[in-house]
Amino acid sequence: MTTTATGTEVVGADAHLYLLPERSVDGFAELHGGAGLLTRDERDRMERQRTAGARRRYLGARLLSRYALSDRDGRPVGEWRFVVASSGRPEAEPDGHGLRFNLSHTDGLVACLVTEGRTCGVDVESTPARPDAVTHLPRWFAPAERAALAGAADRAAAVAAYWVLKEAYLKALGTGLRRELDGFALSAPWQPPIRLHDPLRLPDSDWKFDLLHPAPGYVLGTAVADGTAGRLHQTWITA
Repeated sequence: MTTTATGTEVVGADAHLYLLPERSVDGFAELHGGAGLLTRDERDRMERQRTAGARRRYLGARLLSRYALSDRDGRPVGEWRFVVASSGRPEAEPDGHGLRFNLSHTDGLVACLVTEGRTCGVDVESTPARPDAVTHLPRWFAPAERAALAGAADRAAAVAAYWVLKEAYLKALGTGLRRELDGFALSAPWQPPIRLHDPLRLPDSDWKFDLLHPAPGYVLGTAVADGTAGRLHQTWITA
């Protein structure tokens, strides 16, 4: 059994995006050490997941982060150790040679974004957004975003796009949803380049956002600080 990485260069931030289909998690885990590679705390967290699918995605995400970091750094996957930063997000220790990463997963797909010396965030979800999300979620968006949604050709897809980008940005900041969604605004994702207005963080132009549709039925957003130059390399992992 082997792992196959299929890479495609996508114009965007200086970052590396790794994608693992959920159907490949079992083979990927068998190849790269499985749950035995996780820390005791990670294994405990995995066991607390309520469904087999949630446990599979959790395992896939933790193994994918090690694989992705090793792909950029060169060290064996089993040597990575992690600490929880003051923001609550995991970081490689002692410093991972300056590498930063972020994880996201949804039914069917696991994603890991890796950057060098730059904070980053990623979020992947199903698209289009469900009817209840289309109805209720926009009320939490910034006024400029709600105005943009009013002119969107496909409102359900537009809501999902805004959601993954805003979530990726908050994950990059380390705040998650502790920060209000209407406290910052993104320009219409379907009209790149995507621009940020955040009164708490200037200059806004230092942030780079990308919106991808990595597979049918999925939408993915990335946010990278100081990422206005370079490329986003997209790599699919299959086992």
